[in-house]
Amino acid sequence: MERLEVKNLSFSFGVTQVLDEINFTLNKGHVLSIVGPSGGGKSTLLKLCANILNIEQGEINNSFKYYSFAFQDTRLLPWKNVIDNISLSLLAKNINKKEALLKAENIAIKMGLKQEDFDKFPKDLSGGMKQRVSFARALVINPKLLFLDEPFSALDIGLKKELQEYLINLVENENLSILFITHDLMEAVKLSDEILVLEPNPGRIIKSFKIDEQKSLRDTNFVYKTSAKLLNNKYIIDTFFKG
Repeated sequence: MERLEVKNLSFSFGVTQVLDEINFTLNKGHVLSIVGPSGGGKSTLLKLCANILNIEQGEINNSFKYYSFAFQDTRLLPWKNVIDNISLSLLAKNINKKEALLKAENIAIKMGLKQEDFDKFPKDLSGGMKQRVSFARALVINPKLLFLDEPFSALDIGLKKELQEYLINLVENENLSILFITHDLMEAVKLSDEILVLEPNPGRIIKSFKIDEQKSLRDTNFVYKTSAKLLNNKYIIDTFFKG
């Protein structure tokens, strides 16, 4: 079975230790979130798992065949239009341009973009539209594992809910696996099978919370109640509110 395994992972920038002895496993079809305050090493951990940073100490085993990444800042190429930005990952996999453009157009529509948006450049797009393009670019290759770096933090409530529901559908119907980082507990409760709490300075995983409720049944009331319960947990209080 495809999985992502992180074993005894530590990392430093110069003399500053950022992560210390990180261990976890993400199995196929599951969503694992890592929560913690800003500056605690969450993004560094995600980049190590996505092979964007080199491992210094420890081990990461990723047996997922295809994986992709969606960032908080969408990182669209300003000189390429919507469809060309989405099709980049397909062209990188040596898919012919005609097929790549067709697939890019199809997923753009699924992500709520309209045909009149296809020729627009990033400067002509709203923040929400840019994030739709970013998600489309990440998902167009049909990844088995998706890395998310706080992709909902700058979105309005409506778009955030829409994209979250889209991802839940992919997880439940296509066995997509997701590893994402956030400082938003409600976001983690909505999407996750397991929530890991990362204590900062250096980053250490100090607690794990499992959520068994089916994702598609997690309504607003469930998310609020579960988040409120977590906010009263000693590990959450000590991590987010110490000092």
